[in-house]
Amino acid sequence: MDPLKAINQFLLRELWGRDLSKMGRLKAFPFKFLRLMYVAVHEFQDTQMTLWAMSLVYTTLLGMVPFLAVAFSVLKAFGVHNQIEPVLVNFMAPLGEEGLALARSIIGFVEGLNVGVLGSIGLAFLLYTVITIIQKLEQALNYIWKIRKARSFAQKFKDYMSVVLIGPVLIFAAVGLTATVTSTKLVQNILEIEHFGPFLVFLGGFAPFFFIIIAFTLIYYFLPNTKVRFKSALVGGAFAGSVWQTIGLAYASYIASSKRYSAIYSGFAIVVLFIIWLFLNWRIFLMGASLAFYHQYPYLLAIKRETLVLSNRIKERLALLLMYLIGKNFYEDKPRWSIEALVEKLGIPLEPLRNVLELLEKKGLVLEHPEDSRTAFIPSRSIEKITVGDIFQSVRTAGEEVFSIDERFISFPEVDSEIKKINAAVASAIENDTLKDLIVKGAASSAPT
Repeated sequence: MDPLKAINQFLLRELWGRDLSKMGRLKAFPFKFLRLMYVAVHEFQDTQMTLWAMSLVYTTLLGMVPFLAVAFSVLKAFGVHNQIEPVLVNFMAPLGEEGLALARSIIGFVEGLNVGVLGSIGLAFLLYTVITIIQKLEQALNYIWKIRKARSFAQKFKDYMSVVLIGPVLIFAAVGLTATVTSTKLVQNILEIEHFGPFLVFLGGFAPFFFIIIAFTLIYYFLPNTKVRFKSALVGGAFAGSVWQTIGLAYASYIASSKRYSAIYSGFAIVVLFIIWLFLNWRIFLMGASLAFYHQYPYLLAIKRETLVLSNRIKERLALLLMYLIGKNFYEDKPRWSIEALVEKLGIPLEPLRNVLELLEKKGLVLEHPEDSRTAFIPSRSIEKITVGDIFQSVRTAGEEVFSIDERFISFPEVDSEIKKINAAVASAIENDTLKDLIVKGAASSAPT
């Protein structure tokens, strides 16, 4: 058998065919790990992810200098602006000597840019460019997390300005603090201790790697417009940081050091290499975000990367299930259902479940209700006035209010007669059933006898 086919059969039969819920945590761990790695490989090949990475490269090229200029101005107020150069130099290190020269040129340009003389219009444009970068990044992460609804303008302004004003201060201050601590007399004396000193130096070499992981983790945790578990964000950050460090070494060894690009592009070689390096960085970043998503929703790994399409019959059943759960908790004054809790309860992937919830919202059957730090769902009106027919119609007639082609079909009396009989039979069967009847019936059947 072809080795590739054998591997593929193993993945389908062994890796994806096992029910991990019946295994112990220790035994299931390697299967979960391999599934995540399998998804990571597929994410790297995903066309849509490639397009997002290309879009982020374009946005970065346009907004890098304005972002660094704003960060430099903020950091200057705290006296840690000198930490930008070592961070940028470390980022450019895989590009070799020309990359380091490019980093210093960018820093020189940023230092020469006086934000104070730009005027109000120039400053507004500068901030707009910076916010555009963060907005594009949020859009990419929302795509991975299957989030369609973006932040409100007020929320964007608050969150983005926090990232711009506080983020650089924390990251660069941490880098500066590390450098300061390592230069103190106490630490220097410790470093001189035999055996222990070299070990600390060895650990110190991992400091940039550690800060990259923390930076990725915080972005995965805060930027998507949904609640992300810190553990999942950390898994994505650790993966992205590890791959980034590995790819950086490989890039410096086999690509940036190659003379081929210089021979082809001459003086433009460093620009081409820089763009390729940016693209690889964004692909790694998006892979880490995808792994954070699948770590938080591990049951979605069981369907691999296939698109889950629900039939209309399943959508109708899902709509009734959602209304039953939401109405029941509201009626019994229990905690409201969030979308994450509904996904976990029903075992349905996030995107199709959200689609059905949106249909129920459009028909005026449910409302989003802010509750603590999450968004919950409640019935939009009294459950005595929500009929089972209303719930079914929210799915059956979806889209007809926007563009109906029913009247454009060629009409045949025989067909029209059958359609009318079907609709009449359905309406007759459920015309008197309300959501409250369903909830009360369910409570009565589950009550102890």
